[in-house]
Amino acid sequence: MPALVPEAFGPVRTIAEGRGDTLFVGTTRNSVLLGSLAAGFTLLVQGHTEELWGLAAHPSLDQFLTCGQDKQVHLWCATTHQPLWSKAIEDPGRSVGFHPDGAVVAVGTMTGRWLVLDTETRDLVTIHTDGNEPISVVSYSPDGAYLAVGSHDNFVYVYAVAEGGRRYSRVGRCSGHSSFITHLDWATDGGCFVTNSGDYEILYWDPATCRQITSADAVRNRDWATVTCVLGFGVLGIWPEGADGTDINAVSRSRDGALLASADDFGTVRLFRYPCCQPRASSHAAEGHSSHVTNVAFLPGDRGLLSAGGSDTSVLQWRLV
Repeated sequence: MPALVPEAFGPVRTIAEGRGDTLFVGTTRNSVLLGSLAAGFTLLVQGHTEELWGLAAHPSLDQFLTCGQDKQVHLWCATTHQPLWSKAIEDPGRSVGFHPDGAVVAVGTMTGRWLVLDTETRDLVTIHTDGNEPISVVSYSPDGAYLAVGSHDNFVYVYAVAEGGRRYSRVGRCSGHSSFITHLDWATDGGCFVTNSGDYEILYWDPATCRQITSADAVRNRDWATVTCVLGFGVLGIWPEGADGTDINAVSRSRDGALLASADDFGTVRLFRYPCCQPRASSHAAEGHSSHVTNVAFLPGDRGLLSAGGSDTSVLQWRLV
């Protein structure tokens, strides 16, 4: 009796026998199914199949979301290590960011489009287009009042957010960088945000006016809700001697503010103490990826650390000991 593997999991690549009539089926889309010809097959393992950059941890639950250039979005359970749901989108994915209450999540793509999904139903809430370059970062302000969309066209687009992340209206466009946007962090009070760019600039912005903040006094003593920017005084020590500005792809500060994780081009995840201001600071190195590590994120309560691999398309979950 023939059995069909759902098309979404891809063509069959290999089959291995289990106990009795049980079969393990591996597919070309990095999925492993378990079952039999008589009873059918259920998903055992699922993953991305092309380069992976988008990674974000849920604000309060042991869940995280990934998106890749395979046009797949997965919401994962960090406890079972299984996807809670998966959704195919029209464009290759590049970046993700949760609304502070976790009810919706923004997904940036490689084509300039970004969309918002309901995290419970996976339904599409809204879709917008800003330029035609990759959206490298999508980030909500801590109070959920704004969404900042950083693009490879050198601009940051700011949207006012209403109805718990279900309605968006553009406030303006932040213009000042001379290269593509790479990272973005919000101040704890939501009064400003900081950006990094591909030519190693650090600029500060007022979201209400989309104007650059040039006064050092206005940003000097700010508390930051997140630390994902790879350039800045508090992350100075992550850079090894002789490194160029592209060697470290991402950083993430722990929820309690005590630790800083970095992801680099050499397949290494490093853990520093935060703030990390001393040049070439000591760190604990962990290796598991077979290629460049593209992103890192701490789970709520710092119950673990997530890292995303680029070419190996994997997500690793680390225990903090």
